[in-house]
Amino acid sequence: MTMTDDRTEQDGAPTAEVGKARRRKEDQRLITGRTKWTDNIQLPGMLHLAMVRSPYAHAKILSVDTSEALAATNVVTVITGADVADEQGGLPTAWNITPDQKSPVHPSIAVDRVAFAGEIVAVVVARSAAEARDAAELVDVDYEELPAALDLKEAAKDTVLAHPDLGTNKSAFWQFDSENAGTGSGVDAAIEEARANGIVIEREYRQQRLIPAFMEPRSFVSDPTGEQLTLWSSTQIPHVTRFFLAVVLGIPESKIRVIAPDVGGGFGGKLQFVPEEVITVLASRRTGKPCKFTETRSESLMAAHHGRDQWQTLTLAATKDGTVTALKVDLLADLGAYAGTVGGGVPILGAFMFNAIYKFPAYQFNCTNLYTNKTLTDAYRGAGRPEATFAIERLMDELAVEVGVDPLEIREKNWIKHEEFPFTSVCGLEYDSGNYEAATAKAKEMFGYDELRAEQKRRREANDPVQLGLGISTFTEMCGLAPSRVLGSLNYGAGGWENAAIRMLPTGKVEVVTGVSPHGQGHETAWSQIVADRLGVAFEDVEVLHGDTQISHKGMDTYGSRSLVVGGEALIRAADKVIEKAKPIAAHLLEASADDVEFSGGRFTVKGTDKGLAIGEIALAAFAAHNLPDGVEPSLDSEATFDPVNFSFPHGTHLCAVEIDTETGGVKMRKYVAVDDIGNIVNPLIVEGQVHGGLVQGIAQALWEEAVHDESGTLVSASFVDYLVPTAADTISFDTAHTTSPATSNTLGTKGVGEAGCIASTPAVVNAVVDAIRHFGVNDVQMPCTPARIYKAIHSKDAGGATPTPGGAAPHFDEQDVADRSAGAAGAGEGADQ
Repeated sequence: MTMTDDRTEQDGAPTAEVGKARRRKEDQRLITGRTKWTDNIQLPGMLHLAMVRSPYAHAKILSVDTSEALAATNVVTVITGADVADEQGGLPTAWNITPDQKSPVHPSIAVDRVAFAGEIVAVVVARSAAEARDAAELVDVDYEELPAALDLKEAAKDTVLAHPDLGTNKSAFWQFDSENAGTGSGVDAAIEEARANGIVIEREYRQQRLIPAFMEPRSFVSDPTGEQLTLWSSTQIPHVTRFFLAVVLGIPESKIRVIAPDVGGGFGGKLQFVPEEVITVLASRRTGKPCKFTETRSESLMAAHHGRDQWQTLTLAATKDGTVTALKVDLLADLGAYAGTVGGGVPILGAFMFNAIYKFPAYQFNCTNLYTNKTLTDAYRGAGRPEATFAIERLMDELAVEVGVDPLEIREKNWIKHEEFPFTSVCGLEYDSGNYEAATAKAKEMFGYDELRAEQKRRREANDPVQLGLGISTFTEMCGLAPSRVLGSLNYGAGGWENAAIRMLPTGKVEVVTGVSPHGQGHETAWSQIVADRLGVAFEDVEVLHGDTQISHKGMDTYGSRSLVVGGEALIRAADKVIEKAKPIAAHLLEASADDVEFSGGRFTVKGTDKGLAIGEIALAAFAAHNLPDGVEPSLDSEATFDPVNFSFPHGTHLCAVEIDTETGGVKMRKYVAVDDIGNIVNPLIVEGQVHGGLVQGIAQALWEEAVHDESGTLVSASFVDYLVPTAADTISFDTAHTTSPATSNTLGTKGVGEAGCIASTPAVVNAVVDAIRHFGVNDVQMPCTPARIYKAIHSKDAGGATPTPGGAAPHFDEQDVADRSAGAAGAGEGADQ
């Protein structure tokens, strides 16, 4: 990738920072390791924890014998669930999607029953991590294994109960109906009309369970020795964690300090308040010593939360010419063993995106959240929107086949035209800006769409054993979470506002305090660029502080592509307050009326003259306070809290070409083009990194990644040998570009980008796979599209997967042979652009 910046300085004035492809200022310390992350924190007298985890998916705990572990070398104590039953409380869920939602108590350490394989039953505290792990092997737990609810469809029947005391596996049922909401017409009538006079397409798709395999496993250090309890946590949500610690453990919030140091990735996987945080705090309070817990990679894969895991039953109605008339979605969503921090709400985030960019007159979404005896699920990059985008983009391909037109043609027939913005969707959301035509035209040109279609035709006519498939994803997403009133209407437990503060130092330097908490997004660089432009100071003179609740006292943290569109807007407003506070001081020093003072390029000047002072000079004057107007405080420092008025709606067109070896099922990616519209861009280099990372994660769902459990509920993909996270060798170079429709809901005109690639790429790849082999009678391959599954789809008498008849179910190939799956990863790398 080559990035260029063709702007130049004119008349000696510095060029604008916003829009510059600046290298990230934080990277020097990160890539050299000269930084602080949780696991390298060392405190005097620090103890280490190891977790004893259940091997069973569902079992009674009959007894826990800790005697041998307590006698082991350098073991300080062993804590069981019974020891802390009265003080550990239960982990909270922030999103009860209905008033009658059923939520089992989620103890940090199980007391009398375990509900998934990997649940913590005891904790060893020792003087070193190795000694703690060795002693954990000596804890003897006697279990009585219970029947486990593992299959999602069976769980819906309450055949086996994940939590017998609840009497059901159903956590909640949630519905959106456009007729009831007053945003559209009735779904059932539209479907019946289409059965009589149009087209009805019915499909069932599987969203497999995924694991947010972040770079840095979770790690926590609790220090109880000061006036405040200090918790270092590799988390995305230090402010939320502080609040939950106070609620769960009864510690005054003012006595808790949470620090998220440099965090090695999250993807939603560090968006939770987790048992290990509570346990580390409890252990430190009981021993009076600092305590640390860092999970192993296998623990992370097994017991940290998972993502996705849905069955989607879909009905699309259309006229005979392909004009969509209705969409009905019935969802089964697996919450796992417990309701996560926001896990119950993830599916209903997707509820507003199944209609996507299309003008559906009628829409209904029905979601049943279910408990199983598996690791809990929660937000994973995209959080509900990838699941929705996958379904609708697969359906649009099916509609194109039914009508007999090109898949791009059917999309253009039904999407919102650029002159129709702002457009209120059938869900009642107002899409403020967009241009799907422009993004698609650019993507087609870059992709060579017509030429590749011609090549595909030649290969089919020649019966080439290697077939070419073209996949399309024209998507939008709702991000910038979120207007607090909207979250309130959805029973979310918090707001969606964000806070920022600016401190003007007397030396002319600037400290920015932000309530968002980065874990690799480059906030320090982007925030410096924004402030440099707004205040007219040097990029290098801006320092960005974050992730420490004692420094950044207020914030809602980082997830949902909200940092820039919400946190950045708070920053803009804080900067504007600085300017307003500085203006009367500048006017006083310049002996002018405040109405005659203008601010531009970092200087206050008197209209019609060259008299002026830099904002740094005003900051020094305010600090000295020798000559200020009467009644003006000697400070320019300002803060702002911004509550968004709307979501942000990035969109784009992604095109993928794959080659399928029909004799082996091998998949080779040939070309991938992504044209995204994310509004105005602050830093193209950061955006490119976000897009690339998102693309790889979405492609990985399509081709490689799957959390697989055996019949007893044990995760058999609990290492990177079996859970296939792709390497650079498994992917190809992506061709990316942008069109620009500025957002109207924030000053910068920005839209979110952190999740766009992950949302768009999965259906593009699967559509390409199916397109390559559709002439064999295949209309679906269940993800991940491994060579084994593709081969069986081609050569099975039931070729396809998604049954186009009511009640039909996709054939589920249970083969999870490691060799087959590894071959899939290797096959993807053949011909990769190295």
